[in-house]
Amino acid sequence: MGRLIAVVGPSGVGKDSVIAGLQRRIPDFHLVRRVITRAPELGGEVYDSVSVAQFHALVQDGAFALHWHAHGLHYGIPVTVKDQLDDGTDCLINCSRTALKHASSVFPRLTVLNITAKQETLTQRLAARGRETKEEMSRRLSESAKPLPDGLKVLQLTNDGPLSETIARAAMLLQPASV
Repeated sequence: MGRLIAVVGPSGVGKDSVIAGLQRRIPDFHLVRRVITRAPELGGEVYDSVSVAQFHALVQDGAFALHWHAHGLHYGIPVTVKDQLDDGTDCLINCSRTALKHASSVFPRLTVLNITAKQETLTQRLAARGRETKEEMSRRLSESAKPLPDGLKVLQLTNDGPLSETIARAAMLLQPASV
């Protein structure tokens, strides 16, 4: 059985960049494409955009192994991830810290990669991506120190320096013998 690797951290910490780098470095990792109630043209990650009504219909149909609401948006992890895990594939997801407790009950081999960065770094990155208003940025920054639930297998990773170094450290944390 594969591991579900939940990459978490505050907005602007570089989760999508680290995930993309890990996938290039360890091609056996499968990147799970999220379903989000976000307009399709906003970029950042590759995702499936749906309306709120469509999202709720997908929830009712059992389409998600895991879903949550954060920052005014709905996020879902397709139930098909369970097939990949059953086949022994390690899967990467960009996950919310608020969904981890539930994720741990759904995925027995959950590993959390908790990415952190200094407040100044987060502020610069949020401003550079240009997706949020100043008020939304402020709200996201206020949640940056949110603690993780107890009882999880957590690997800590800082992302204040060069991305290539962060990715190398992440790969060593997730596959120390093969990197």
